[in-house]
Amino acid sequence: MNKYLVAAAAGILGGAVLSTQVAAPLLAQEQDANQSVYEQLDLFGDVFERIRAQYVNEADTGQLIEAAINGMLNSLDPHSSYLPPDDYEDMRVQTRGAFGGLGIEITQQDGYVRVITPIDDTPAADAGVQPGDVLTHVDGVSLLGLTLPEAVDLMRGPVGSEIVVTIMREGASEPFDLSIIRDTIRIQAVRSRVEGDIVVLRVTTFNEQTYDNLETELEQGIEELGGIDQLQGIVLDLRNNPGGLLMQAIRVSDAFLEQGEIVSTRGRDEAEGERYNATTGDLIDGRPMVVLINGGSASASEIVAGALQDHRRAVVVGERSFGKGSVQSLIPLRGDGAMRLTTALYYTPSGRSIQALGVAPDIVVHQPPRHDAAIAPEEDGVTPRPLRSESTLRGALSNTNITDDERRQMEEEERAAEEVAQLRDEDYQLAYALDILRGLSAMNGN
Repeated sequence: MNKYLVAAAAGILGGAVLSTQVAAPLLAQEQDANQSVYEQLDLFGDVFERIRAQYVNEADTGQLIEAAINGMLNSLDPHSSYLPPDDYEDMRVQTRGAFGGLGIEITQQDGYVRVITPIDDTPAADAGVQPGDVLTHVDGVSLLGLTLPEAVDLMRGPVGSEIVVTIMREGASEPFDLSIIRDTIRIQAVRSRVEGDIVVLRVTTFNEQTYDNLETELEQGIEELGGIDQLQGIVLDLRNNPGGLLMQAIRVSDAFLEQGEIVSTRGRDEAEGERYNATTGDLIDGRPMVVLINGGSASASEIVAGALQDHRRAVVVGERSFGKGSVQSLIPLRGDGAMRLTTALYYTPSGRSIQALGVAPDIVVHQPPRHDAAIAPEEDGVTPRPLRSESTLRGALSNTNITDDERRQMEEEERAAEEVAQLRDEDYQLAYALDILRGLSAMNGN
């Protein structure tokens, strides 16, 4: 019996010794890490007090703290930042669909301020700002080295005032200036047009109005066609859409899906990730879709394109999207400000991460540069060749068997073909999307 007691005691003692050998270094590491953090905070406090006491001019302590917070957040990624009370209120106003400014979505890359996209029908778009443009100066002040919020502050100003931005553009030999008049930006989230028997839905942003606007515009387009039985399909145009609210992207995707995952988010702890699934109901009863994207399609627009692509619900056409696949949480802070912090990444239903990769189109279609419509072909040194056909030949037999109805149908088909040809000059990518839809509809027997 004593032997067992001795053996048990030895085992307990050995276990205690082993646990102290394992736990002691871990505790020491944690204590060292905490000590390092406190030492860094002490260092920050020391620098802060030195600036207050010895800087050549008296410093605004509030601005110093804000700059320190912003620097900390900006060092993480281009989308994390501190929002002072005014900026926080501006952001909340933007999601409601009306705000003052130029109408551009920008990001920071390698120290440069780059345009993700101009928003449709805004001063920036009207002035000719394009996705991918690099803004180097605002009213002669260099943006290089400034944080993104500092650059945004330089662009702010009263409605009706002029701002001159200097732009570097790929393909341009030198930087050039653009004059823009600031205005109140009122965004209509969705616009529609009918092309033949196809409804084109142009989604410019994902704000609180997007899904409701989309549903209304789609209903009006279907009504114009004479009912859903006359609808051949839709084009969902997400080009130059900078994104917006996650839940609006989910609702727009759900509008055309019957079931399955739409998007998932994964943060540092994957167990805390979220999945969003479609509910029953398709606004167009399964009719074919084409989604248009380009390098200005970002964030929420990439979620929609990725979901519809993965479910084989739509053909994605255009150019690779921007690749902004991170989730920013807006965290209110004391003093009425807020922190925008990247907390997760988006994943499409197939498990693809959008971040830095974007959504690759099923069919790559580049938008060719537009020709100047004011220049007639003969003025451009090109003499149009007269059209030749059987009917233009001397002595050709005339067709006396064609009826008036058949002739009218031929004329209507020719007129429709001419309209498509004109659209190719105006918007080649959209014309391509319409051709795909017509082909899918013909294959389906509609």
